[in-house]
Amino acid sequence: MKVLVIGSGGREHAIAYKLKQSPKVSELYAIPGNPGIASLGTCVPGSVEDNEFIVDFIQKNQIDLTVIGPEVPLCNGLADDIEKAGYKAFGPQKKAATLEGSKAFSKDFMIRHHIPTAKYVEVTDFEKACKEVDHFDFPLVIKADGLAAGKGVVICQTLEEANQTVKEMLLDRKFEDASSKVVIEEFLDGEEFSLMAFVSNDIYKAMPIARDYKRAYDNDKGLNTGGMGNHSPHPLILDTDYEEAIQTVIEPMTKAMI
Repeated sequence: MKVLVIGSGGREHAIAYKLKQSPKVSELYAIPGNPGIASLGTCVPGSVEDNEFIVDFIQKNQIDLTVIGPEVPLCNGLADDIEKAGYKAFGPQKKAATLEGSKAFSKDFMIRHHIPTAKYVEVTDFEKACKEVDHFDFPLVIKADGLAAGKGVVICQTLEEANQTVKEMLLDRKFEDASSKVVIEEFLDGEEFSLMAFVSNDIYKAMPIARDYKRAYDNDKGLNTGGMGNHSPHPLILDTDYEEAIQTVIEPMTKAMI
């Protein structure tokens, strides 16, 4: 098989590393890739947001499978365009990727399908946002609605910080179009863990849980980042927590997406 990996980060390097170990993979490409991936296969210069270029490369090189890593091309419908051209893509189609691409959409989706989530409100107007802040206890969470490379979430400790954050997002457009709408959300305190799953129609396979460190500096003193690192397994999450998350989130989300 000829396999193409889309992306240039550590995630894509890990994906390429495992793909290269498969006896089924005869040729491995990446757009644009990175020096680590270059030791495993062929890196091709290009933008992950250029669907036309990527589909053209797939057609010319008769790529059997394209594995899409980053969120932006998924939200731009890259998987849809690859499949329309008659080729196979690993990654959600544009509609499903909206769960990642819009926090307001995903919150509404969870509410409609009775999947547990924190209390929230979505706003596009600065004055209204400042009023809505008063309806929440502190700390509270303010999120840019769209993709912001993992940096669009701020945990605000005071009213002044909350008002400043909504100003930066809505008026100053800190994250451009991604912060034209914000989600103001109840702060939930506790052990956080990431639980991902492979989903195909009504079939889901949950992965092991991981602990993700989002905030910069020791003792969670800094702002959220794209990720300071993570590890698996998570030492403080029980098997019962894992099973509860599958039953209350993964399974109903799988049905809801259908």
